[in-house]
Amino acid sequence: MANKTELLNFLDKKVFHPILNAKDDERGEKERKELQQLQQRTESEKARFHGYDSAERIVQMYKTAINSETERPANARLKDLGLPTLPDVRDEFLRLAGEESSPAQ
Repeated sequence: MANKTELLNFLDKKVFHPILNAKDDERGEKERKELQQLQQRTESEKARFHGYDSAERIVQMYKTAINSETERPANARLKDLGLPTLPDVRDEFLRLAGEESSPAQ
C-alpha cells in the first residue's frame, strides 16, 4: 500500500490541482462563477484529505466520497467543465492504495 504522502500527491496531481489551477479566461460568466464555486469546494476537499491522519483513513474517505450522492451534482458540473473528478481516478487510486478495484466498492 502506498503511504499517506504518495496517496495525497496522487490526488493532488490527478484531481485537486487541475481543478484549482483551471483558468476561466475562455469561459462565459456563468461558467466562471461555477468554476470559482467548484474551486472553493475543491480547496476544502483537498484540505480535508490532507488532514486525515493515515493512508488507511484517506482510502476509507476516498471510497466514501466517490459513492456519495451529495457529490454527484458537483462531479457532473466538473465533467461539464472538462475537469477531473475523484471517481475518474478510482481504479488507479485503488491500485496505488493496494486494493482491488471492483464494482462493489
